[in-house]
Amino acid sequence: MSNTLWDEFHRVVNMTSHELEDWLRTRSADEDAEELPDQAGTPTGQDVLRVLRKRRTDLTTEDVRVMRRVVDRVQAQRRDDLEPTAGEAHWRHRLMSIGHDPLKPA
Repeated sequence: MSNTLWDEFHRVVNMTSHELEDWLRTRSADEDAEELPDQAGTPTGQDVLRVLRKRRTDLTTEDVRVMRRVVDRVQAQRRDDLEPTAGEAHWRHRLMSIGHDPLKPA
């Protein structure tokens, strides 16, 4: 894996693992949900959490695929400068579910 991907992933994923975990739990919580806290959120959100908790030397091929996919998704929906930007709530929440809060500086 290149330094560029590692750096870019950590630039676009501007939420900490704790912030992302809390967000995924919040998004999954409703009256009917009985999800296990460590399985809350989208599969991609859980993948991002797993990557955030690893050292670079411990990354798998699947982790690298997740990192590329997340970087591509965030860049497709944001400008390259990633300046804090307000948008519709569902857009922000979708990005937050993969670790990028558009209202936070990158």
